[in-house]
Amino acid sequence: MTVHFIGAGPGAPDLITIRGRDLIARCPVCLYAGSLVPREILDFCPTGARIINTAALSLEEIGAAFVAAHERGEDVARLHSGDLSVWSAMGEQIRLLKRLGVAYTITPGVPSFAAAAATLGCELTLPEVAQSVVLTRTSGRASSMPEGETLANFARTGAVLAVHLSIHTLARVVEELIPHYGADCPAAVVYRVSWPDELVIRASLGELVAQVAAHPVERTALIMVGRSLGDPDFRNSALYDGDYQRRFRTPGWRGTDE
Repeated sequence: MTVHFIGAGPGAPDLITIRGRDLIARCPVCLYAGSLVPREILDFCPTGARIINTAALSLEEIGAAFVAAHERGEDVARLHSGDLSVWSAMGEQIRLLKRLGVAYTITPGVPSFAAAAATLGCELTLPEVAQSVVLTRTSGRASSMPEGETLANFARTGAVLAVHLSIHTLARVVEELIPHYGADCPAAVVYRVSWPDELVIRASLGELVAQVAAHPVERTALIMVGRSLGDPDFRNSALYDGDYQRRFRTPGWRGTDE
């Protein structure tokens, strides 16, 4: 018996990976975060599967479901939104499974910041504009921020910021970032990216709070800030420069294998 942790993606059912879909299809038990994972993804479950919404469950109750499936010898598909490597609460579940001696696997998913960049129609890393993307959040009830991991510290680098789980503190986020990025820096709030009710609000950093106030959102929204979100005047990369010598580019090669 194995517990398969699966990143279900940002929302759209067809943004799950093929591996994730196939694992769901062969697991007789499915635990899913009902507040964030769309029910359409449960259509991949096999007929008669035992489906458990973990939105209201404690870690101990989730562990009990794992143990019950283990005793029956049934594999479990454990679905979390986005990708499992950030803010998924997978770590504590893995620690529990290790104590129980239960095997597990991890299948990554499409992260929300990548889906948001696709919706915004931009590449986040542009030559000589931005070459780093910082995934961060502000302190909340569930978790405080470690010392040193402040918006101001990250902002000093000039990197693109993808600020998660912080739409309720948008005014404070903007106030902390303007001294480093400037009020004219491109910014956006993407609400429920890839869901049917997705909402995109683009504005300069200085105007973002007012724009969001006109279209209030309370949760599941990502704050994006960085020059690459709206800078058309960037240098082309060397990757496709005809004079740039690449390992796979040889004289006379025209991009075909014939």
